[in-house]
Amino acid sequence: MARSAVCGAAFIVVLLCVLITTPYVINATVTCGQVVTLLTPCIPFGVFGGTVPPECCAGIKGLHDAQNTAEDRRTACSCIQQGAALIPGIDYDRINTLGDRCGSPCPYKVYPSTNCSEVS
Repeated sequence: MARSAVCGAAFIVVLLCVLITTPYVINATVTCGQVVTLLTPCIPFGVFGGTVPPECCAGIKGLHDAQNTAEDRRTACSCIQQGAALIPGIDYDRINTLGDRCGSPCPYKVYPSTNCSEVS
């Protein structure tokens, strides 16, 4: 029960912070709001591991399909990076396996040190 409360609280904090602090990107079609919506089901896996929820894989595929340009990929990378930094206990190595686990390989890896402006 306490874990689900922590995950719920972490999600709310991530959602609010990402939506409030992320600058509007004019050329990108992917928004941080979309990234948050698509990847929220992945938070429990990113923190606790276990089985990847089907809703997470649906979000990974949706994000993969939405990243049509380099600017989209840079925006998504920055949104993921900013959001993940706000989630206590997030395992970056684990979240970077999601693309392969869900059959939609990601063209970049997200870590705190990733320079998203260099994603192509």
